[in-house]
Amino acid sequence: MNDRMIEEYIINQCTLLIMPEYYGSKIYSRIYELEDDFIVPFKPLDIVKASCQFYCSSYKGRIEGSHNVIGKIHKAPISIYPTLFFFPTTSPNRQDCTWVNDQHVLNYRKATSESTFATFSNKETYEIPVSARSFANQLLRTAHLRNKFMQRINDMERRKSQLYYYSPTKMSASENKDEYGKLGNRKTTHLQNES
Repeated sequence: MNDRMIEEYIINQCTLLIMPEYYGSKIYSRIYELEDDFIVPFKPLDIVKASCQFYCSSYKGRIEGSHNVIGKIHKAPISIYPTLFFFPTTSPNRQDCTWVNDQHVLNYRKATSESTFATFSNKETYEIPVSARSFANQLLRTAHLRNKFMQRINDMERRKSQLYYYSPTKMSASENKDEYGKLGNRKTTHLQNES
C-alpha cells in the first residue's frame, strides 16, 4: 500500500473509492484509483464536496437532484458530474463512510457480517466496511439513479430532435399576401409616373 500524500484531489473517472484513513486524531482519505493509491489530508466527504464544486455544482444540489430523481432516501447516491456516480456506504456525515464508484465494481462477496470484499475493474479487491447486503442495496440504488438520469437525457434528446425535424405541411405569414402585391404595384406605378 502506498502512503504517498498529495495536497488536493478531485474525483475523476479513474477514482475507484475513497476510504477514511485515521492519522492520529485526524481523519484523512485514502484514494484508490485504477493504477494508484495515495493519502489526501481531507475527510472523504470534504473531497466529495470539493469535487461537486469543481464540476460546477454543490454537494447539497447533487443530493437534492438525486432525491428529485429517485425519491428522498437515506444514503442517497449522487452524480458528481453527469457520467460519474458514487454512493456512500453509510451516512455521509459519519467518520467511517466510504464512497464507491459503482461503475468500477466487477463483483463483491461477504467478508464478515460487517464488511464486503469488492473487486474493481483494476482486478484489485478491497475490504469495505459495510455489509454485503447494504453494499448490494447501494449498488442497486446507484444503478437506478443512473438509469433514470439517462432516461431523462434520452427523453430530452428525443423531444429536441422531434422539434428540430418537425416540419408543418403549410406555413403562411399572418399578413395578407395580396397587400404586399398591391403595395408593390403602387410603388411601381408611382415610379413609372415620375419617369
